[in-house]
Amino acid sequence: MTYFSSLLKTNPKYKPSAERLFSALDSHGIQYSFLDNTRDIWLRDFMPIRTKSGKYVSFRYEPSYLNDYPHLKTDFRKNISGQLALESIIYSDINLDGGNVVFSPSKTKAVISDRVFMENFNYSSAELVQELERLLEAQVIIIPSLRSDMTGHADGMVRFVDESTAVGNASHSLFGLEAHIKTALRNHGIEVYDFPYFDSKGISAIGCYLNFLETESHLFLPVFDADLDKEAISTAKSVFKKTIVPVNINEIAADGGVLNCISWEK
Repeated sequence: MTYFSSLLKTNPKYKPSAERLFSALDSHGIQYSFLDNTRDIWLRDFMPIRTKSGKYVSFRYEPSYLNDYPHLKTDFRKNISGQLALESIIYSDINLDGGNVVFSPSKTKAVISDRVFMENFNYSSAELVQELERLLEAQVIIIPSLRSDMTGHADGMVRFVDESTAVGNASHSLFGLEAHIKTALRNHGIEVYDFPYFDSKGISAIGCYLNFLETESHLFLPVFDADLDKEAISTAKSVFKKTIVPVNINEIAADGGVLNCISWEK
């Protein structure tokens, strides 16, 4: 089951994108539901992370980029947990957004950007990685984050295709960041292929095609009524052995997140 915030149904700003998305999900028989009492639409960040053994880890959600916006911080334990029957859940004091954890398909590897170090000064880097590996039941691979990006989330920079292959943003405007990410992943035996990308500047996530919503049989690909849309669709079809479903998501992406950001799977 895929979940979304009920705010997507009620906020007029997001409604056009949401209606296109829900229509696409309905057309392909994808089941989904909604969660109430969220402070914003970015479910991925404050919801628990499911590990390979089936347990859930709920990390502390106090990102520094929301320090001046406390009304936007959703407390999963207080506001959301009662809506779900999660039998095996662990609560951690580590400050980590779900959007900064990108699992491989088997969930034996987890890519996390170095933003996690900046959010957890009470841990040494080595201690933090060790504890994350214990909690996530996976090898943690740290990649550099884009300093100018508000969130620095890994799910805007890399996604797995299989255990030894990933896609990353094909950009020449990120000051060499994409090359450093490729090096970090290749050092762990993961080959990285370019995925279309363009920088729309500011907080907008328009242009981040790899922040897609993936199910077992489908990949819902964000498109932006842009010149690169056709290339992104073609690339996705050549890389992923799944049905590719383009969804224009501009109204949501303009606020800094795309399809992976707004979704969560139980």
